[in-house]
Amino acid sequence: MSEIEYDVLVVGGGNAALCAALSARETGASVLVLERAPEGERGGNSSYTEGLMRFAYTGSDDIRALSPDLTPEEMDSDFGSYTEDMFFDDMARITHNRTDPDLCEILVRQSNATMHWMAKQGVKFYPQFGRQSFKVDGKFKFWGGATLAAWGGGQGLVDSLYAAVKKAGIDVRYNAWVRELISSDAGVEGVVVKLDGVTQQIRAKSVVLACGGFEANSEWRTKYLGPGWDLAKVRGSKFNTGDGLDMALKVGAQPKGNWSGCHAVGWERYAEDFGDLSVTGDYERDSYPWSIMVNATGKRFLDEGADIRNYTYAKYGKVILEQPGQFAWQIFDSTVVHLLRPEYKTRRVTRVVANTLEELVDKMGDVDRETFLKTVRDYNASITRDVPFDPTVKDGRRTDGLDIPKSNWANPIETGPFEAYAVTCGITFTFGGLRISTDAQAIDGGEQVIPGLYVAGELVGGLFYFNYPGATGLMSGAVFGRIAGRNAAIAAQASKESVRAAKVSAM
Repeated sequence: MSEIEYDVLVVGGGNAALCAALSARETGASVLVLERAPEGERGGNSSYTEGLMRFAYTGSDDIRALSPDLTPEEMDSDFGSYTEDMFFDDMARITHNRTDPDLCEILVRQSNATMHWMAKQGVKFYPQFGRQSFKVDGKFKFWGGATLAAWGGGQGLVDSLYAAVKKAGIDVRYNAWVRELISSDAGVEGVVVKLDGVTQQIRAKSVVLACGGFEANSEWRTKYLGPGWDLAKVRGSKFNTGDGLDMALKVGAQPKGNWSGCHAVGWERYAEDFGDLSVTGDYERDSYPWSIMVNATGKRFLDEGADIRNYTYAKYGKVILEQPGQFAWQIFDSTVVHLLRPEYKTRRVTRVVANTLEELVDKMGDVDRETFLKTVRDYNASITRDVPFDPTVKDGRRTDGLDIPKSNWANPIETGPFEAYAVTCGITFTFGGLRISTDAQAIDGGEQVIPGLYVAGELVGGLFYFNYPGATGLMSGAVFGRIAGRNAAIAAQASKESVRAAKVSAM
């Protein structure tokens, strides 16, 4: 390997990395993908997702164009629209107006075109009927701005992209742990990689870093996110330990973004410490808008109905982690249990069921009994019951007079049997990253681009702060992966032309 020089090296093996590799290849570059994981665990965090993609679209025609195999019955759904303005508004609102305006504009403006580009690579998309819509008057009504997912979820997305990579003649090496960038005053010129246990150098004209954040590194989580974060469960890949960030910072790349922030959700309390592709899909607990959540003291601690799930789920994991014992319980009345997402019905769930609230809290076992019963009584008494419940919109059915309100979907907890689910914090990815140009090129501390170094995926800093609109991560990875790969290939070709011109001049 050390004797071979590629135009572009891509470090990472998930959605962003593979989009970068495909983009570089279609621009004419020779490409090598270096994936740290073994082949059976390839794909980074992308493999652990639902494959859901947030993109701007104007109506059902856009959906049909990307999902041409939909039946007439399936097309007879209320897909609504999700315009660029709506996307911009969500990014601004969710990040408290901190999202980088230039990067955000690229993400939003290129989202639709990138979906079509991915479809040309062989990725198939299908509406998320079971998870992003409700049936209203016999018709599916979509909500939350995230409508299409890759067929087969995250693993289907990854498999489709790897098939495209193989077809394009791109080389892939698994068990390839990149440890260091090779750099000089001229820029980045390759990597030091431990490949199948042997450390070696691989040279390249350009390097794309797309190997994830530091969510699987408990030391870095505690260092940057704060005390207690070493106790969080890791939803995805155990290989995302911040290597790309570390090696880029060592060659002068400038950090950017919300380094003390991350995407973290409510997660099965007794899940494994790291993601397991065979079971991870069973562990997310995102039907909390229909519940009340209580901690060990028996008290509510957040507004379960503050917004649609897509706009709150990524920040509520942090709030759960801050509770005594790092856990909470989601409590459901029998009248809403039919709305629970499918993962609540799997075998890998910590659930108790009881006909009375007294029996329920006794079965939970680690919640203050009297405070819990008072919390439920006060909550039930505070509900504005004259407002009808509607799970498809923010319905305004709220509480009145509580220190912590429930702003929507405030149904009473009074009709048994009751169900309770134990949750903790599951971290998905970290928000802190590297500063990049609009060409996805890394920028150093002196405000100059670093020749030969490009960035995509979770390593892009400045997009997300505090929170995250659901399904934006895969979209960002694809958009900036495509940009990074294309520009890395262009730079590699320019470098080769420069070398050839120098040789001709020397003759």
